Amino acid sequence: MSRHGLLVIISGFSGAGKGTIVKNLMGTGKYRLSISATTRAPREGEKDGREYFFINRQEFEQGIMENRFLEWAEFSGNFYGTPREYVMEQIKEGHDVILEIEPQGALQVKRKFPEAGLIFLTAPSMTILRDRLTGRGTETAEQIARRLSQARREIEKMHEYDYIVVNDDVNTCTDTVEKIIEVMHERACQKQELIDSFREEAELLEL
Repeated sequence: MSRHGLLVIISGFSGAGKGTIVKNLMGTGKYRLSISATTRAPREGEKDGREYFFINRQEFEQGIMENRFLEWAEFSGNFYGTPREYVMEQIKEGHDVILEIEPQGALQVKRKFPEAGLIFLTAPSMTILRDRLTGRGTETAEQIARRLSQARREIEKMHEYDYIVVNDDVNTCTDTVEKIIEVMHERACQKQELIDSFREEAELLEL
């Protein structure tokens, strides 16, 4: 019986290590990364279909009207969105697709695609999160304060996720996320083909 692919959404506080965990997952070769579409111009070194699907504003707005995005948002005058067709193609081929996205977009996707599994990554505590942001040395005190303020708002969305994983150790966290993805494959919504086969067999046996 064929194994169906999953859409796995990974969110988390800024500084929780989402990027590192996703990079580790992709390094296993087991997953596909969801590629977003955007109306912004490519930056130096970026390639269409690798970092983003680069499209113009008219195409994006047409895609919104035709419901071609699992989620979309506008930032700094540019649209960003998750193309439905690309994700569905990968899942149909049996691949698990990783989508790294902030909570607002994640919950948008969950409403349109209830089968998606949501994982929220967090530091062990808000104090450690603050220390990690400060320790990076890449942002001003004002920028760090903004990120912590955003984290406070995101706390209110954590209960809407299927799993919450504490990133205290990168390798342990990566292993935990992989195990969760395997468990997701055993959910009833992933077993429709098996359910149908039981139904058909029961009818044949006149049970």
